[in-house]
Amino acid sequence: MSASEKRRAVVLFDGECPFCRKSVSILKRLDWLKRFEFRNMRRRENWPTTKEPLSMERMIEEMHLITTDGSVYAGFDAFRWIFSQMPITMGLVPFMFVPGVSQMGNRMYRWVATRRFQLLPCHEGVCVLPSKR
Repeated sequence: MSASEKRRAVVLFDGECPFCRKSVSILKRLDWLKRFEFRNMRRRENWPTTKEPLSMERMIEEMHLITTDGSVYAGFDAFRWIFSQMPITMGLVPFMFVPGVSQMGNRMYRWVATRRFQLLPCHEGVCVLPSKR
């Protein structure tokens, strides 16, 4: 890991998705302590070293977070980890561990993720999920 990767966790998001870019914009504003580095996962050179291999197909489906020790979290688990690091959202974290909340959070995350191209207008009104190769 490079020195900058050791200082901050890396959030890999879909840089071609308007909804994802808007979400990252909000997270950046909430990241007062600058604990995160946000990178477009569509560029493989943005992928940090991790304990487990990263998959483009999985990252297209879910945002990924790589901690400073190389651990990988995806989807709702990534949001829960991010929220645990931001003073303004830390108070919500205990509720995210209440029995049943994780399952509901994962379902909600997947619902939004599969519809993310329809949730915000796209370039010239056209948004298409990339095909899995």
